[in-house]
Amino acid sequence: MDEATELQPFGIVLNKHESGADLRSLPVAELDELTRKHRVVVLRGLEMLPKEELVEYCRDWGKILEWDFGPVLDLEIRDEPQNYLFAKGDVPFHWDGAFASAVPRFFLFQCITAPPAGGGGETVFSDTARVLREASPEDIALWEKMEITYRTDKVEHYGGLVTTPLLGEHPASGERTIRYAEPLDPEQYLNPLFLDVQGVPADQGKAALEDLSTRLHDPAVCYAHEWRDNDIVIVDNHALLHGRNAFHGDSTRHLQRIQIL
Repeated sequence: MDEATELQPFGIVLNKHESGADLRSLPVAELDELTRKHRVVVLRGLEMLPKEELVEYCRDWGKILEWDFGPVLDLEIRDEPQNYLFAKGDVPFHWDGAFASAVPRFFLFQCITAPPAGGGGETVFSDTARVLREASPEDIALWEKMEITYRTDKVEHYGGLVTTPLLGEHPASGERTIRYAEPLDPEQYLNPLFLDVQGVPADQGKAALEDLSTRLHDPAVCYAHEWRDNDIVIVDNHALLHGRNAFHGDSTRHLQRIQIL
């Protein structure tokens, strides 16, 4: 790439100034390393690939998670959504693959249409490894005891019942990570998500998750990506949680997402 700018508190933007270049001009091994180091890699100045060619490129990274609709999810606002992902409101923090057969190492977005400036829809990433580094031994000892059962109806491509420890380990770096999806109140969100905490008393678990949510949303550990047309973003799904800010007014957005195992 011709120009690199580090983001705060994490992430990097790489700008390509060569006309007509696309993802296939960038070495997979180099991007893999950059994504593990910076958590989020933003690529600009590249031509968008058609879906079929994008999938073939991503196969060079590894196996791709396939859904009933195929490997590429079109994330865009729908007129009559059945799930909050396709509505105009916010999307709370979660990790990709909680209800899938395997958890992706990375996911890749390409932005077909970005919201207008000030239109909202920013994707927000939280560095859970950093949250853990700043937590006390007492906090970590409590979190180590906690398992959470998540339950949601399958009205889109995912759903069901899954139980997972609150803390995990990054399969590449060995860092401790947090695997947490924030609950979705049925009075506020379509296709709500319900949580049940095991391993600690109910009142202690409730207080711990409220405290954890505050830490995860601390601006010191979060990067909010303001989308531009043709942005390509590659994300470390094991280190980060992610969500989305609500859209404002009539603004909308169209992303294409691929998950790499």
